[in-house]
Amino acid sequence: MELKRVVVTGLGALTPIGNNIEEYWEGLKNGKSGAAPITYFDAEKFKTKFACELKNFNAEDFFDRKEARKLDKFAQYALVASDEAIKDSGIDLNVVNKLRVGVIWGAGIGGLETFQDEVLAFGRGDGTPRFNPFFIPKMIADIAPGNISIKHGFMGPNYTTVSACASAANALIDALNYIRLGYSDVIVTGGSEAAVAPAGMGGFNAMHALSTRNENPETASRPFDATRDGFVLGEGGGALILEEYEHAKARGAKIYAEVVGGGLSSDAHHMTAPHPEGIGVVAVMENCLRNAGLNPEDVDHINTHGTSTPLGDVAELKAIKKVFGEHAKSININSTKSMTGHLLGAAGAVEAIASILAMKHGIVPPTINHEVADENIDPELNLTLNKAQEREVKVAMSNTFGFGGHNACVLFKKLE
Repeated sequence: MELKRVVVTGLGALTPIGNNIEEYWEGLKNGKSGAAPITYFDAEKFKTKFACELKNFNAEDFFDRKEARKLDKFAQYALVASDEAIKDSGIDLNVVNKLRVGVIWGAGIGGLETFQDEVLAFGRGDGTPRFNPFFIPKMIADIAPGNISIKHGFMGPNYTTVSACASAANALIDALNYIRLGYSDVIVTGGSEAAVAPAGMGGFNAMHALSTRNENPETASRPFDATRDGFVLGEGGGALILEEYEHAKARGAKIYAEVVGGGLSSDAHHMTAPHPEGIGVVAVMENCLRNAGLNPEDVDHINTHGTSTPLGDVAELKAIKKVFGEHAKSININSTKSMTGHLLGAAGAVEAIASILAMKHGIVPPTINHEVADENIDPELNLTLNKAQEREVKVAMSNTFGFGGHNACVLFKKLE
């Protein structure tokens, strides 16, 4: 069976450094930090008092008040980002065969704030179970793609992938394969997350996973820096329209990039910590290259998982050196989490978009906030520190890893 070619024809983003693709790209290339003190709740008693919240996002700019109340933030973000991507793609919704348009979406947690608020409200009561009838539909992770499909009438495959912080990348790879195999013509894919809430902050603080650099939050996310002390929690969503190449060409669509490969693996090591030698990360990048039919020397740019944790950053760079050998020194490596924070289940989507935009514009966004070299990191690696770098990017790789040892890797190629 001959596999179909798959291309990206639309993008949408809602991030802590920009509420659409244009703003997001401006933030990326200019090294903008999205971290600031938390405004959603009083974080005074929390060990971490800052996060990468969305700025100037008002749900009622996109939904009427009644509709907004039925949607958890993560589902709101999914609808807003996917609407931008669908519009950007130029797909005529009155013409496209909606039986062959699907939605495959990633969310690591889903409606955490809804769950938190409903349980707290019950706990404050007299034990009588008075729950909002929208409690379950707002909370469940699969409601995001469900709502996207309902809004637009898309009747193809529809589900959510859940693999912690690899969720959106898993969704993207599933979407790639559905189209490759001829089951769909178009799939709306990506991910969203909204965990900047007491339950999210408290839970990650209890794991000692978050930075506690409260005195200077805008510089707290510092991947690869010797003084890094944990990730910064972010929120938002990213959407990509994946389309079968001939289908896109027939309607004269603009094409951002070709999706040439996806790889998956497991660390099989620890619930939250990476294997110190990055064995699972080596496997996922090798699997992805093999799936794409590319050689290590073909890769120009890697957007790393790079969360700013002491163990994870070193393990990933060790794996990159093992897979790419001497060529690793010629690759522009970066971590855009230094700007956006860690969007958990949405990370794979917003970082895939960053990789595609780097390819489109010939600019690799920086890894900001780097001040002190880590003796455990090879100084010859180009980590694109503190300032964007111009270069032609023909092939870009995006890495995303999740608690539980889930690894996902996607390769994009400039269309020839």
